[in-house]
Order: sequence, then C-alpha cells, then structure tokens
Amino acid sequence: MQGWVGYVMLHCMEAYSLYLHIPFCQKRCSYCDFNTFAGMQHLIPGYVAALQEEIRRMGEAAGEPKPVHTIFFGGGTPSLLSADQFKGILTAIQAGFAVLEGAEITLEANPGTVNQQSLSELAGLGFNRISFGVQSFQTGELRLMGRIHSAKDALQSVEWAREVGFDNLNLDLIFGLPGQTMESWEGTLGRLLEVRPEHVSLYALTVEEGTALSEWVEGGLVQAVDDDLAADMYETAGAQLERAGYQQYEISNWALPGRECRHNLQYWRMQPYLGLGAAAHGYVPGRRMANVGTIGGFIQRIQQGGQEEFPFSPANESRTMLSAAEERGEFMMVGLRLTQEGISEAEFKRRFGLKLMDVFGNQLVKLVDRKLLEWIPGEQKRIRLTKYGRLLGNQVFVEFV
Repeated sequence: MQGWVGYVMLHCMEAYSLYLHIPFCQKRCSYCDFNTFAGMQHLIPGYVAALQEEIRRMGEAAGEPKPVHTIFFGGGTPSLLSADQFKGILTAIQAGFAVLEGAEITLEANPGTVNQQSLSELAGLGFNRISFGVQSFQTGELRLMGRIHSAKDALQSVEWAREVGFDNLNLDLIFGLPGQTMESWEGTLGRLLEVRPEHVSLYALTVEEGTALSEWVEGGLVQAVDDDLAADMYETAGAQLERAGYQQYEISNWALPGRECRHNLQYWRMQPYLGLGAAAHGYVPGRRMANVGTIGGFIQRIQQGGQEEFPFSPANESRTMLSAAEERGEFMMVGLRLTQEGISEAEFKRRFGLKLMDVFGNQLVKLVDRKLLEWIPGEQKRIRLTKYGRLLGNQVFVEFV
C-alpha cells in the first residue's frame, strides 16, 4: 500500500485509545475554561446512560471489535461518578471493544472527592492509574484557584491511593499563578517530591477570557505573574525533577523510567483515539471528530440519532476530513512536543512515504539555526526541541500550520 490511502489503512489497524469526558464538577475553578458544568449532578444518571449507548453504537459500527490499549476518564471531575456507574461504562467498553491485557485505565480525580473506600472500589473495577488535580500545595493558591480541597486533602488522597494498591499516580501542578513566588513554588515542588508520584504534569497558567480569574486580573484585584518568573519556575521544576530521577518526555510531563502516560503518548504520536461524551474529540487517520458540548445536547443527540458509520457518532457536532498536507503538519506539531523522542526521519517516511527534509526542509533549517530544534544522530536520525525551544514551543509549532 502506497501513498495517502495506504497510510490511512495502515494506521487504522493500530490499537486505539478511548477518551471519555465526564463534564460534571462540584464547583467551577476560577481559571477554568474547560467544557465543565457545576451544580448539574442530577443529570449524571442520564448522561451515563447516553455515554453507554454511544459506546455501544461505536463498537457496533466498527464491526470487528477494535483493539484498545488505553482508556482515560477526564473532566470535569470524573470521580463524582459512583462505582456502579463506572462499572456500567466499563462493561459497555468490554462488550464493544477488544480491551487488551494490561491496558492502561486512568481516572482523573480531584482530592476532596475521593476516600479510601471509593479508591478501593475503583481499583477493583480495573482502574490502574489515578491522575490527581492537586495544582498546588499552598493554601492561599488553592483558594485563589477556587479548588475545593486543601493541601492536607491532596496528601491524604495520595496516601489512600497507595494503601489500596495504586502504584501509578500522576499529580498535576500549575505554575505562574497570581501572587505565586519562587519560594512558594519550590515549597510545592518539595511536597510533590516527598510523595514521589510516578508521573508529574506541570502547566503554566493561562488566563483565559471569560473566566473569573481573567475578570480579577482585568479589574486589578490580582496581578498576573510575569513571563520571566514563570519561565524560571518551569526551569527550576525541570532541574529538581531531573535530580530526583524523573525524565522529561514531553513539554509539560515528567515520569519515572517506564511510567510515561501511554494514553497521552497516543495523542503526541498521532495514533488513533475515539472521544466519547460531551465535547470529546476523536481522531483516526484522515478524520477528526468533535461531539456537541452541552450535557443536554449530548443526551438528546444520542437518544434521537441513528447508527453512524465508524468512527462517527450521532453526537458529533463537527467532522473534519484532513488532507495529506494537514496530516503531515499536525504530525510535526504534536510529535515535536515529545522532548526526548521528537520525530524520526524513518517514522516520517514510513507514515507518509516522503522524506522529512523534502517536505519541511526550509522550516527545519530555520528552526535549527535559531537554536529551537536540534538533530539527534543515531540509528534513527531524529529532530527535537532544544531546552531553549521548550520555552518557545509555539514559535516552533506555528511553522507547520
């Protein structure tokens, strides 16, 4: 098989990942512009039923069950669902897809919404990875963000997870907060390293328009951290994590050896994944899909829609057919986020049947000259971000749009 059609057919035979969006929250955080809804928990039963039906139809449309090697429940606050509701969803997945032995099954959870019993029930259902949205170990910073948990809650949640057998934990932290100092950031990093999760995700705060935090900044109630300090926080975190044995494998992600998030690697390697639930996005070679964002809209579309051709869903609000050129550009943008792996010339040729330098030679030469990218020789010649380039990733990615 050659060319674009061959590429699409080849990569549709790969193992899939499933992302399931749970858009419910107890309270909306001040910085959040995600597709989440507070105070709507009464809709959870109907939403779960619609989600199970979407899974059933997707599996049925695929014909022969697609192999699945990662499942990720994101939100929102997925930990608001009960064990029985998760059991129903996982049963639907098992019925519609071929879940591979040893599949990574992740749940995003907010400290303050779990206890030892609920975590034990999750482990019993087959969840083997928990991602805690800690964000900070500083009381004032948690209050500013509108988080419902305390630093003590976060530490307790980690302890409970360990006690019931979870040996693969991720902790999310946010830096560049209004009022945050290097001292407070180092205090948070110190707490993080004390509990030693297998995986760490660090995100620079973006003040998004329409959020409560943006109104506070615009009104002068709080002052955003300057970019230079945020960059220093990022570099400080990277150095401390490296000394503690973590490896940075993506711009915002560090892991102990062998504990990289397999689900997120699926995105960055541009391998196929299906998005299920309100506002979920999916991708298979040549196609992107996005579901309607509202809870009510999602339920209605599933109830009223008919069977769709795989990989489409009646909940889809948009379906985009990607050209070969668009596919190559997106492959570069997501692949260059992988700070160690980057993109190999051999993999690019295997996927697209073209030489990397023939397609993007001008951009790569320019970015190498600017010290944003570097070539790594070896059995497979690779190009990746430099350490300097990690701070200016958007200046790199825009070259491939």
